[in-house]
Parts: sequence; structure tokens; C-alpha cells
Amino acid sequence: MAALFSGKVLVANRERDEVETERELCRALENKVLLLYFGSGQCPRCRRFAPLLKDFFLRLTDEFYVERASQLVLVYVSRDETEEQRSAFLQSMPARWLAVPFGDAFGRELELRFSVSEVPAVVVLKPNGEVIVGNAVEEIRSMGPACFRNWQEAAELVDRNFLLAEDSDKRSRRSITDPIRRLKYKLDKKMEAKNKERKEEGEDLA
Repeated sequence: MAALFSGKVLVANRERDEVETERELCRALENKVLLLYFGSGQCPRCRRFAPLLKDFFLRLTDEFYVERASQLVLVYVSRDETEEQRSAFLQSMPARWLAVPFGDAFGRELELRFSVSEVPAVVVLKPNGEVIVGNAVEEIRSMGPACFRNWQEAAELVDRNFLLAEDSDKRSRRSITDPIRRLKYKLDKKMEAKNKERKEEGEDLA
């Protein structure tokens, strides 16, 4: 997914922090379904849809609703006329949202790439950048958070529980076998020292 944003900058909501290095982007986007939300705080249709999208996102990612956040990330691509309008809109949205900087030509590039002709629009992407849904606005309206499971299956995400278990298993194997390897190393060194002593004794007798 980071390839889509290669050489670009994303901004964390309500912060001045920029997510701009390949490593940061990979960490933020890796193994997640990506939503590109094209909208405007001034557009009447967007104002009606935004609360639904906010609730949709929170119910999948906020600890108040779920024990563990879903593998989901959202990037806001603004069509606001001014930076103040954009900032005012984002202040009412989840802090976990990312955004294309205001006035960045990359926003227009994304519109053209994904054929966005009107707002609101929500493009759903796999981690490799392939499109799952060209515009999921109606799907989100009608199904709510339930539609995420379909996207998750289509994206073929690796379950984070599996990754955590795999990491834990590796650590367990390492913690169990490391003392054995260290003991074997010590025994080998002792045998080597004894053999050296015997060899020296034999040479002295000769």
C-alpha cells in the first residue's frame, strides 16, 4: 500500500505530525483495508454522510466498541475550499484518521486514478492497492460495520492474532533453546580445554 503513497506526505488528524517516510507509511498502512474518503465539510450530501462514516469507523476501531481495533485505516482527501474549512471538519472526526495535506496535488491525482467524479465517495482498497469497492457510500449506509467483514475477506488480510501468536511462538522457542545452546557451548569449550591439556601432557612425557 505504501507504494501508492511513495514520495507523498500524509498528515495525522488534529496534529502537525506528518507521516512521510516509507517506514512510517508501511507501519500505518500495512496489512489493512484502506478507505479513501473524498468529501467536503461544506457539501450538503457529505454533511449527511460524514456522521455515518464517523460512527462506522469508530465502531470498528475504538476501544469503547471493540476489544481490538479492526485492520482499517482511513485517509481523507479534501475538496474543501479553504484549509480552515478542512480543519473544522477534521476536528469533529476520529483522531485516527489520516489526511492528504490541504492543497496537495496528490489529492487530484487520487481523484483521477480512482475516477471520483462526485462526493461523498469512499474507495476501498486492498493492502496492495487493488480496488475492492469503487464507491462504498451506499454499502456503508445500508450495512454499517457489517460490510467490513466482506472487505476483510476480499483483502485477504493476515489475522493479527496469528501474527502475534507466531511472534510469541518464536520468542518461546528462542527462550527455551537458548539456554540449551549456551550449555552446549560451555561443554564444548570444557572438552576442548581438556583435550588440549591431555595433548600437552603427552608431549611432556615424550
